[in-house]
Amino acid sequence: MDELAKLKFKVAASDNKARAGEINIRNIKVKTPVFMPVGTLATVKALSSDALTKMGYRLILGNAYHLSLRPGDELIQQLGGLPKFMSWDGLVLTDSGGFQAFSLQKLNNFSEAGFAFKNHLNGDHFLLSPEKSIQIQANLKTDIAMCLDVCLPLPASYEKSEKAVETTTRWAKRCYEEAKDKLNLFGIVQGANFADLRKKSFQELSDIPFSGFAIGGVSVGETSAEIINTLKLTAAYLPTQKPRYAMGIGDPVSLLNAIEAGIDMFDCVLPTRNARNGSLFTHQGYLSIKKAQYKQDSSPIEKECSCPTCAKYSRAYLHHLYKANEILSAVLNTQHNLFFLKALFEKARIKIIENDFSQFKNKFVSNFSP
Repeated sequence: MDELAKLKFKVAASDNKARAGEINIRNIKVKTPVFMPVGTLATVKALSSDALTKMGYRLILGNAYHLSLRPGDELIQQLGGLPKFMSWDGLVLTDSGGFQAFSLQKLNNFSEAGFAFKNHLNGDHFLLSPEKSIQIQANLKTDIAMCLDVCLPLPASYEKSEKAVETTTRWAKRCYEEAKDKLNLFGIVQGANFADLRKKSFQELSDIPFSGFAIGGVSVGETSAEIINTLKLTAAYLPTQKPRYAMGIGDPVSLLNAIEAGIDMFDCVLPTRNARNGSLFTHQGYLSIKKAQYKQDSSPIEKECSCPTCAKYSRAYLHHLYKANEILSAVLNTQHNLFFLKALFEKARIKIIENDFSQFKNKFVSNFSP
């Protein structure tokens, strides 16, 4: 077994609660705050690993549940692990499969043993236990693994939320015992939108020596204001010396608000999914390239953007590609949206170091039309 390359984290600067830090694993350094593009099936849709590297990304996300079904985590292990399998020279964080229990509407099929899935590819029954989730992630040779947790859709009752917290805690202990000395493991704080349950969840997890903590159960049916409120109250409990990860947030305004609340790491399918559906990020808000008004527009998506898409292609061409259902449409649009977020995060980090983050965030939000 390979020796564990332990996660190292340091906070270099802070501006009120916003933090600029650095994650270091395998001597690969990732500046925080950081957005992680989602590569559920060992690929960030429409982009090569080289394209992500050229944009400056060093940390992406994969998924234990999906990769265990196809092509299979044991096959990926035989081929050298997920980074080697997808020719990615950066770091990988893998989701445990807990969110798939939520997104695939199988939450009623959980017990102390784990989640009982019906394989969506062939119909076979599949039990995802805490131990199995960790074994899959170990086979993938992930750099950061996540505990299996119970993520409820909101609104949820107090009784159901409390049960989810208690199950998440017990599973976290089992995950840690399985992952110990093998993986950098993050605990996941649950509790829906109940402040006392969020506190209870963290307190129960705090005795376990996790490498970092995630705030789960957000962006699952609440308003934007409720999401930020949950992030703020939960972040207040989390240790300052470990990275904090908000799962499933991807729109620019919510990301900046979460950075202001003290969160370091983010992931979401929204930037890439929006791109494939013709919705592009600009500093003025979302631009829908499918609209007829762009059919003869010779300007780039955004004049100030230095991404390869904006450097070479017009709105008219991107409109044509989208309408023609060309594969290149997804490639160029995704390239722009992820470049936009990378530049936004780099600017946010600079502003935190300069103690000017709140003014920067407020200006961005005031100009960004939802």
